[in-house]
Amino acid sequence: MILSISDKAILINAIRDIPDFPKPGIIFKDITTLLSDGKAFGVLMQHLHDRYASYDLTHVAGIDARGFIFGAALAQMLGVGFVPIRKKGKLPYTTVSEKYALEYGVDEVEIHIDAFSGVEKPRVLLIDDLIATGGTAYAAANLINKVGAECIEACFVMGLDFLSGQSKLRDLVEVYTVIGVD
Repeated sequence: MILSISDKAILINAIRDIPDFPKPGIIFKDITTLLSDGKAFGVLMQHLHDRYASYDLTHVAGIDARGFIFGAALAQMLGVGFVPIRKKGKLPYTTVSEKYALEYGVDEVEIHIDAFSGVEKPRVLLIDDLIATGGTAYAAANLINKVGAECIEACFVMGLDFLSGQSKLRDLVEVYTVIGVD
């Protein structure tokens, strides 16, 4: 399912550009304006529901923190469970972790070891607001697979098409971006 041209325009127009944030030369794509626009948020969530309704998912996993917004809403719409993938040290129970490279260093994300317990052959959609270099998403997809589930697809509201994150992630899982940014 592809987003219609008119619906895509609604979403693009609901995202605010903030020049020179967080540093000069960067144009930050602010999704808070999309979230506060009931029509635009509804268009996005209906599109995601329509796309994933036939995927036979058991869970939606959202990446800390904006992935929680879209992931929890979509999981509820689909009638499936939601699983948070969090930054290291934020989950209260036994976890499995995955490290990934940053521009200057390493970071880590975690998932509960029993995130998909009680479900035979869990099928999981990974979701976040943005994919840039893909390190966090790659680590998150690996975590889903590490704890015995199958990451069916990774979905992002926006993809920075000029960076290599999507192609890197496609080595591991199918990738869908609602809006591509050149």
